[in-house]
Amino acid sequence: MSPSEYTHSILVLEDEPDLADFIASHLRVAGFDVTVVPDGAEALAVLEEELPDLIVSDVVMPTMNGLEFLQELRKSKRTNAIPLIFLTTESRVEDVIGGLSLGADDYMVKPFKPSELVARIRSKLARPPVPLEDARRDVRSGLLSDSAFLSEVEKEHARARRGNYSGIVACMIIPDLPRLRTYFGPRTDRSLAAQLGGVLMDTADPLVSIGRNAKGDFLLLQPGLPIGEAAKELNRLADAIAATKFSFGEEKLRISPSIGFARFENGRDGAEVYRAAEMAAAESAAHLDLRPTRFSEEMRTARPSKGFGARVLSALWAAARLPGQMASTFVIAWLLPFAIYLALGDFGGELAGFVYWLIVGAIAVTAAFIWIEGVLALRRVDPEPAPHYPPASAIIAAYLPNEAATLESTIEAFLRVDYPSELQIILAYNTPHDMPFEAVLEDIARRDPRFVPLRVRESTSKAQNVNAALAVVRGEFTGVFDADHQPDPNSFRRAWDWLAHGADVVQGHCFIRNGETSWVAKLVAIEFEQIYAVSHPGRSRLHGFGLFGGSNGYWRTELLRQTRFRGSMLTEDIDSSLRVVENGGRIVSDPYLVSRELSPTTLEGLTNQRLRWAQGWFQVSKKRFWPMMRSPHLSLRNKLGVFHLLVWREIFPWLSMQIVPIVAFWAFQAGGLSKIDWFVPILFVLTIGTVATGPGQILFTWHLADTQHKKRSAWFISYLWRSFFFYAEYKNLIARVAQLKEFAGEKAWKVTPRV
Repeated sequence: MSPSEYTHSILVLEDEPDLADFIASHLRVAGFDVTVVPDGAEALAVLEEELPDLIVSDVVMPTMNGLEFLQELRKSKRTNAIPLIFLTTESRVEDVIGGLSLGADDYMVKPFKPSELVARIRSKLARPPVPLEDARRDVRSGLLSDSAFLSEVEKEHARARRGNYSGIVACMIIPDLPRLRTYFGPRTDRSLAAQLGGVLMDTADPLVSIGRNAKGDFLLLQPGLPIGEAAKELNRLADAIAATKFSFGEEKLRISPSIGFARFENGRDGAEVYRAAEMAAAESAAHLDLRPTRFSEEMRTARPSKGFGARVLSALWAAARLPGQMASTFVIAWLLPFAIYLALGDFGGELAGFVYWLIVGAIAVTAAFIWIEGVLALRRVDPEPAPHYPPASAIIAAYLPNEAATLESTIEAFLRVDYPSELQIILAYNTPHDMPFEAVLEDIARRDPRFVPLRVRESTSKAQNVNAALAVVRGEFTGVFDADHQPDPNSFRRAWDWLAHGADVVQGHCFIRNGETSWVAKLVAIEFEQIYAVSHPGRSRLHGFGLFGGSNGYWRTELLRQTRFRGSMLTEDIDSSLRVVENGGRIVSDPYLVSRELSPTTLEGLTNQRLRWAQGWFQVSKKRFWPMMRSPHLSLRNKLGVFHLLVWREIFPWLSMQIVPIVAFWAFQAGGLSKIDWFVPILFVLTIGTVATGPGQILFTWHLADTQHKKRSAWFISYLWRSFFFYAEYKNLIARVAQLKEFAGEKAWKVTPRV
């Protein structure tokens, strides 16, 4: 519905109840949308939320009379164009002149005929007395009309060409608007235009021109700003809007703006820049992560369909790509260094010796970190009980039909959670087509009002689903979960105990509940105990900060709204948690805050999952390392932890392989492997220490594991020998391949099957 289709709204200021009812009833019969308030002070409060098309006001009122109200009305650029008709018992010419000089548009003397009042109102609405300087502005919001804004864009484009300077056009979409219209009716657009227009006018630079088009999108023209500065300004506006509570009737809600922008460039006129900004805004609306999106030509270029031959070649390449990338890592890590040692002649031996000692140090440091993390994880820490428990929300992100089989049991598990206050359970899901299972979700919602199914149309990622759900979250803190997670009944209570005592995010323990299904699931079950019972708590105590792992994590809701998940990142969870840490937030790791999930059951499924995780980690390492090292909120200890987490973990999978080309080079120099002295003391001690690290880590894991897994000793033994002979190098190989994929620009994500 466009703004032009709305019923005209009239604000009536009248302190006599009978007269107010008389006026309102006749205006409603005439087809107007009427709001009645008893005095000017209350009317000003109403105008903060919504601007009417016309105001009918008595002159004499108890607290703020009509003339005082009129003065306030004409002071503001948002409200100075609203027509106002005075009702008065005074008919002296001096009174009429005084009111008109203050900005009144018409006078009616009591008593009057309702039909005459209706006629005068329609006359003013048909030919609104807009001030000359605001003739092109929307009387509801004070913003430039679509045509007036485009005219400003064309003028600025001409100035930019003559002056050879940059500027941008931005379009702001409100993806929440259709849902708000459904809930709050046709007045929603007027209310949002008034309130959001006010925020933009108060927050944006005075030189920025602000408009609104017929679709309800907001438009900004930033003249003369370099593209980087303009993007920062748009980021600031998005943050300000996301932090504002907007009033819709008695409800106070937040909205998530999606901003796209385009710059003035040669060969692109003002109208084209405007359209480019709209396309970029549509792209931004697909993510809901508050980040303004710059226009690129890929957004307008349709990809040509492939012929049969091209599709066959593409399929063959897709099948051969991963094995080829795996083989490439061995060429890079083994053959290339060996060739370098040979090419450098005598100096190659010295280089090999240097690299050997570097490897010795790297393996020793890595083994030491593993032992330290294990020791630090031994101490159990529990939060103090909170003095009270506020409303809480859970967001379950799901993709249908992939996760339909697990969802009903997941929802039932959430409905069994024992929490002493209100618990809202939101299923934020996307699906390419309507599904019968959606009827099951509606049945659950009717049965239990705590459950809210929310289909996020056009979504293609977990990040989009979670960001969309934030618009309906009511809780003071929010748990984020994948679709296969089943939290323990006391989980939300324990999470708030941490948050009530200073934590910003709490990451719990993800427990694999389908370990019996395959050898892969058994492997992952013990690996997750090692990660969540030992590594996460131990590393957080060592480095002074924890991480959010994507599920079974509990956030302060306001922080989650500010941070958002970024759909452009393959591991949006790690990216979001590192941004929290970078800004001084505190993330706690609690191994006793348990949620039970499903593991991939095949090696193929596990490989797809871990490739995405590893490439996502590498993305985050590239993007967040230097900002975190420059962060004033992080101590030296924290920054050493950042280096270990983001740099060392990316280098080590390559460095650990270098012993092979070094030994091969030494054997080549000595004339065979039998000529090498294998009992060099440092090599012998290092080998013993490294071999002992695996069993030591498993002992820590068994000691700290969840009691259900602790009973399965055979699983731990199986994990130990599989890790030694296969799994450790498998994970290193995945990390190396993921880096090649990132450098190659691959962004494909395969959904992890749920069994």
